[in-house]
Parts: sequence; structure tokens; C-alpha cells
Amino acid sequence: MTETTTFVPPTRFTVPGRIAVDTQTATTWQTATLTEIRRETPHASTFRFAVPAWAGHLPGQHLMLRLTAGDGYVAQRHYSIASSPDDTGHIELTLDHVDGGEVSGWFHTVARPGDSVEVRGPNSGFFAWPGDRPALLVGAGSGVVPLMSMLRHHRARTLDVPLRLLVSARSPEELIYAREYGEETTTVFTRAAPDGAPVGRMTAAHVAPLLAEQPPGGWEAYICGSNGFAERASRLLVEAGQPVDRIRIERFG
Repeated sequence: MTETTTFVPPTRFTVPGRIAVDTQTATTWQTATLTEIRRETPHASTFRFAVPAWAGHLPGQHLMLRLTAGDGYVAQRHYSIASSPDDTGHIELTLDHVDGGEVSGWFHTVARPGDSVEVRGPNSGFFAWPGDRPALLVGAGSGVVPLMSMLRHHRARTLDVPLRLLVSARSPEELIYAREYGEETTTVFTRAAPDGAPVGRMTAAHVAPLLAEQPPGGWEAYICGSNGFAERASRLLVEAGQPVDRIRIERFG
């Protein structure tokens, strides 16, 4: 699935929140070569690509990925970018193996280092975090993927701006990026938990302490997950005092 593309130097414009968006690269297909596959959970893996012409992205943005079969059949999907923009020349995607999924199935059962796909982007300035404001990140399942890009960027730049992550997973075995979380992260397990840890859905008791420690200027909240999770998480935040106009939501499913 290797194809050649021509890179066009980007032009840029700024949207509210000091978020720069590349207009040309968002519409130009580029070759991405798979260099590494890392297992995250029994159903999710991270795929690392070399993309020499990638002009960069902001944490929280996503891209379009295109696969072209030998008979000309084309499949395209949107995927959040998991890697920090500081990882120059590379991007990482973390994909669940979806039952019956054309693209996720190919990645999990066929793809090997050296294979090439095409990518286009980055896209979405709304959910991007420029790193200049306190960030409260709330995610469930694979919804943690764009939030991990934010966390990795925060660490790579050793930013002083406060950042907190509240992440929900069914069990410790299904917690994506489990090895990377630190003191900034609170985990919630809904089906099974380590010995002594509670089991259950995210509640006001998880959210209240984070809202109580608001930094000067308050949090900018980013929520990513299924429709049901996004609705519940946003409601919990609002009930705890988070302004509605400072909640950004990205849904999937």
C-alpha cells in the first residue's frame, strides 16, 4: 500500500485561543511508513509512523488515514493523534481492534513495520490544546488517545501550567497507556479493579476534588469518549461548577 505524494509547504492562520492551523497540509496526502507496533491492551495497539514531511500538529488534533488495496479499493478513517507534536517527523496512532472493522482489522492482523499508508492533516482546532492554559482532561477507553498527546506534550516541554487527567477504563488490563500515568492522573475502573480499589462509573466524587483545586483562571476541560460517557462526564463537570463554555467535547461511536 505504498504511494508517493508531493508535499506542499503550509500556509497558516490563527483561530481563537492562539491555535495555529495548517491549511495546506490538511488537504495534502503524505506517505507514512510504519516503523513500530506496541501492544497497549488485549484489544488496542499503538502504531508508530515516520512522516518526514509532517508539518506538526497540536495536542488533541486528528488526521485522516487512507488505505488503498491492490484492486484500487480505498478506505478512509479519522484517527486522533496520540503522539506529542515534539516527536518531530513521527506520529503515533492508538487503535482499538473493532470487530468487523476494515481498517482497524488490517492494522491488527496484517500490518507490519515497513508498510506504508497515507495520512492527511492535522484537522480540528476546536479540541486542540495549545499548552498555554490549565487543562482538565477527562476520557474513557480509547477516548484517552488525544488526551495522551496533551499529557506527553506537557511533559516534553516541562510546562508549568497545571494539567490533570481523569481516565475511565473497564479494568486495569484495558487501561490504555497504563505505564505512562503519574501523579496527575486519577483512574476509574468500571468492571474490575486492583485489590482494594472501588469499582463503578465515574461520579461527582471523582470530579469534585479536581474542580476544588482550580488554578487561577480556572480549567479548560477536554472530554473524549463515547456519546454516553461524554454526556455523563460533561454533566458531572457542570454540576461541580465548571463553566459550560469552557468544556470541549470530542465523541466517537
